[in-house]
Amino acid sequence: MAISLSLALFILGFDLFAGIELSKLFSDHMVMQRNIPVPVWGWAEPGEEITVTIDKQEKKAVAGKDGKWMVKLDPMDVGAPRKMSVKGKTDTLEFNDILLGEVWICGGQSNMEWKLIVAKNGKEEVAAADHPDIRIFQVGNGTTPDGPVERLKDHYNPGEYKCSWQVCTPKSIGSFSAVGYFFGRDLQQTLKVPVGLIWNAWGATPAESWISREVLMADPEMKFMIERWDKTVQFAQTPEGKKELEEVFAEYDTKQKEARAKGEWFWRSDAYQEPLKKLSCPGTFFNGRVNPLIPYAIRGVIWYQGEGNTGMGYAYRNLFPLVIKDWRKRWNQGDFPFLFVQLANWSGGFPKDPQQSEWAELRESQHKTLSLPNTAMAVAIDIGEAGNIHPANKQDVGKRLALAARATVYGEKIEYSGPIYREMKVEGNSIRLSFDHVGGGLVAKEGELKQFAVAGADKKFVWAKAKIDGDTVVVSNDEVSNPVAVRYAWATNPAGCNLYNKDDLPASPFRTDDWTGVTTGKNYKSQLDKPVSFKLKK
Repeated sequence: MAISLSLALFILGFDLFAGIELSKLFSDHMVMQRNIPVPVWGWAEPGEEITVTIDKQEKKAVAGKDGKWMVKLDPMDVGAPRKMSVKGKTDTLEFNDILLGEVWICGGQSNMEWKLIVAKNGKEEVAAADHPDIRIFQVGNGTTPDGPVERLKDHYNPGEYKCSWQVCTPKSIGSFSAVGYFFGRDLQQTLKVPVGLIWNAWGATPAESWISREVLMADPEMKFMIERWDKTVQFAQTPEGKKELEEVFAEYDTKQKEARAKGEWFWRSDAYQEPLKKLSCPGTFFNGRVNPLIPYAIRGVIWYQGEGNTGMGYAYRNLFPLVIKDWRKRWNQGDFPFLFVQLANWSGGFPKDPQQSEWAELRESQHKTLSLPNTAMAVAIDIGEAGNIHPANKQDVGKRLALAARATVYGEKIEYSGPIYREMKVEGNSIRLSFDHVGGGLVAKEGELKQFAVAGADKKFVWAKAKIDGDTVVVSNDEVSNPVAVRYAWATNPAGCNLYNKDDLPASPFRTDDWTGVTTGKNYKSQLDKPVSFKLKK
């Protein structure tokens, strides 16, 4: 049968390589980044000449030996919808309703993945989301542990979402990122230009899954992640490893059947994740969901991630900047803006001791990432929910990210951040704290300042009195006669933390000390010495 088909194709003169293919990023209704060169790329028969035409521009390229071709369009500005044609030897592709505007990638894990329909006032927000100048694109479900790929994958459920650009309407937006939508809506209404949002988030993913394998391997402090993963894969091929995997899957199947018999739903928890498809596989989401986007012209990235790395808060101060640097280098667009959300408050079940919080240490690492150029941070310490790691209020998250973009990217003279600790000065038995981003002035929202703690040389923190004095905060406790350090909102869920500026933006949690924390002393490299096991913890 195969021989007959091949002969038939040969006789009819069909070319098995005929036809032009473009990245799925190019479709009707797309948004191209204004005012910078715009790469357009795809695949064709090796040696085939490709002509791309838009407006009065005509660019040509020849497909290489691997079939890949690329042109770069000259910078264009906003205006009426464009048409683009891509012509090859035997066929021509036409793209309609193309807008020029601002293109942002919306990346991270579940809080960026969280859909608009299930956000606060979701039904009302969806019903009102008729914005023809906002276009949305959801990246397909691509996890690739074996290496980078060039083509975006389709969705597992294409009926829910197409892997193509969509106009923002009540019909299309409900299953899109709530944070991304609120960010884009604010930006579009302020700038009065089209906005394109590329949604590329996946729940429970740690930062190491969004970075390339080679960058991790080149970093002496991070390469253990690759080495540990390779060790896990090797163990999975052994008789012992295969047996453990079978036991895990069998237990999962049993629990799922039991739940279905009761009419209940048994979700596959982390304990039952198939180890060789684990979301934490280093590089897997970079390979399948980031690499295929490069080099689509963008303005920048908004990012909401970190929950998946809270156990390694101290190491995150190295890991997260690596993600940003890796993306910027590969896009070759310079230090494009990278705006991120500091983790929201969550859970009432963690220790209230101001010395103990993995989440606080990760938030600190996020704050330290501001040392990279063209970064900004949206603080969310006041809009989380104690019992919900996915707080419903995504409106304020999107708004604060948009404020950061409007100020740092688009040059508006507005305050975009709450108070950020700058320095301290000991004054007798008190400590005076100074801040950046004071804005119109410091305020204690709804009563006296809370969640401040002070310590002496013994490193034992006690809750402190704190009062605003001009643009500073003075902290003290009568039991600490010689204070040396202050911490603010240093907890997983610092209930009632209420230092703001008059622009209604909350202060970022901080500490003035650099003492060893709960994640500082962890030696993650020691994991390499531990035996790999897929057995469930009882």
